[in-house]
Amino acid sequence: MFTGLVEDLGRVAAVESNGDGAVVWVESSLAPQVGEGDSVAVNGVCLTATRIEGDRFAFDVMLESLRRSSLGALDAGSTVNLELALRADARLGGHIMQGHVDGVGTVSGMAEDGFSRVVTIDAGPELLKYVVEKGSIAVDGVSLTVSRVDDTSFDVSLIPETLERTNLGGMTVTRPPRTVNLEVDVVAKYVEKLVGAHTR
Repeated sequence: MFTGLVEDLGRVAAVESNGDGAVVWVESSLAPQVGEGDSVAVNGVCLTATRIEGDRFAFDVMLESLRRSSLGALDAGSTVNLELALRADARLGGHIMQGHVDGVGTVSGMAEDGFSRVVTIDAGPELLKYVVEKGSIAVDGVSLTVSRVDDTSFDVSLIPETLERTNLGGMTVTRPPRTVNLEVDVVAKYVEKLVGAHTR
């Protein structure tokens, strides 16, 4: 389990791809705290560390993860948000996250609002049905609060701390648009299933 509070900005050192998946090597100051078999959220995707060598560690990324997330677009030099798995005695400072990405969105707009930056993310209806104003959502593994939502997109506001400590600070509106990993609030999905079971 994770909280969406990024602990370090890692740098992708190498991506070794083949038809069966990919091995992603990440350099980070967190490496000494990671052991083989540990779970680490990489841009919000829960991955298992398979090798540790000095200040870098490797993850085996299966095809399912490459298909359902933006990890397939990583290459050497990319920056990634990293969070170690939550310890039982730690504070839950963000919101409950599993590291199981529900889908991807695309960055379609950006505007400065005082000291914050408002980012608009387009997403499909299968994800937006779980997104509510003032609710929580994970964007590339960062716990954020939704400030606006409609039928095609939602807004999040990034404070200076988030801009400085995560790779969201380097986002720009590009063509083709940048893809980000989205994980909706797991409580909403459980409620939907339970309510659906009782209304059939």
